[in-house]
Amino acid sequence: MRRTKFKLKHDFFTIENIVLVAAIVLCLVWTYQSIAAMSRNWGLSETLMREKRQLELLNIEVETAELENEYYKSEEYQELLARKLLDKKLNGENMVVMPENSVAAKTKYKIEAVEAEERELSNFEKWMMYLFPNI
Repeated sequence: MRRTKFKLKHDFFTIENIVLVAAIVLCLVWTYQSIAAMSRNWGLSETLMREKRQLELLNIEVETAELENEYYKSEEYQELLARKLLDKKLNGENMVVMPENSVAAKTKYKIEAVEAEERELSNFEKWMMYLFPNI
């Protein structure tokens, strides 16, 4: 037992061993701090990019609002608004009242679209239409 204590005291706790342990501890601390700093920088860069995207979006919204304001101030908008709300018209314009569409007119294009959907092309026909669209 005494011999083991002596060897531990004189062989293990030498200057070289103490310096080696201190160097290992410093390397581990340095590595941990480097990883922590990189992680923090990554998070900050993500936050910065998110804020930049949000700023760009807000700038686009501001530009859109400014363009809308310019449109609302224009004579074209005021004329359209007067026509819509006040039933105003320019000199020389006449109003034409059209009769309502008949049932045949309302369903004409619906029937043609249904007929086109009902007929399914074969794979060969699809390839021919793809390769030779003008034929």
